[in-house]
Amino acid sequence: MEDNKKQIINMRGIVKRFYIGTPNELTVLKGIDLDVYEGEFVAVVGASGSGKSTLMNIIGSLDRPTEGSYILDDIDISKAKDSELSGIRNKKIGFVFQTYNLIAKTNAIKNIEVPMLYAGMSLRERNKRAEELLALVGMEDRMHHLPEELSGGQKQRVAIARAMANDPAIILADEPTGALDSSTGRMVMDIFHKLHKEQGKTIILITHSPELAEECERIITIKDGEITGQRKGKGVSES
Repeated sequence: MEDNKKQIINMRGIVKRFYIGTPNELTVLKGIDLDVYEGEFVAVVGASGSGKSTLMNIIGSLDRPTEGSYILDDIDISKAKDSELSGIRNKKIGFVFQTYNLIAKTNAIKNIEVPMLYAGMSLRERNKRAEELLALVGMEDRMHHLPEELSGGQKQRVAIARAMANDPAIILADEPTGALDSSTGRMVMDIFHKLHKEQGKTIILITHSPELAEECERIITIKDGEITGQRKGKGVSES
């Protein structure tokens, strides 16, 4: 199915250990092999403590593996210097977290502009792009509101717009509906589907919810630091 698609993530033998060399040394990931292709909508599911958040941190270049190789959009992350990783994260990956991670005393439009500021975009370009992204997620009428003036669902929509700021290759969403009620969570998932279908974004959804995972094209199950299964979800494309 993926013959005509570009491989955007290639992981081989990913091991992650903590407290290395100590009596309480802990191996959280135990040899993960993972391929993700451009334009896929993939769910990674597992119980708390399964290793899915650790895997997300490595996919997002927030952490390095102890062993193994990781190629992200043709860049060998295993060999990248620390100084290069922040630039890779800023340009290649859009993060959406359960806790939104918005800057408290900064309004919605300025929150969205932050990644573009780090990317060296001009004020006019940042402003125009941020307005377009707020419109995309249906938040154009809240652009000057502070996070404390927004509901949970509105904060998450701003966070999704911010994740899209630098037109990243991948959107990495870690339990993005975890703090929301079901109807608000539904709205957030609909935005992800829209970004996937209309903009062809590669989306990796980390979730403990089997129902949300079923909406994706492929479901990867992780247990005790190992991938224990992969199958198609109900969101599988017909192409």
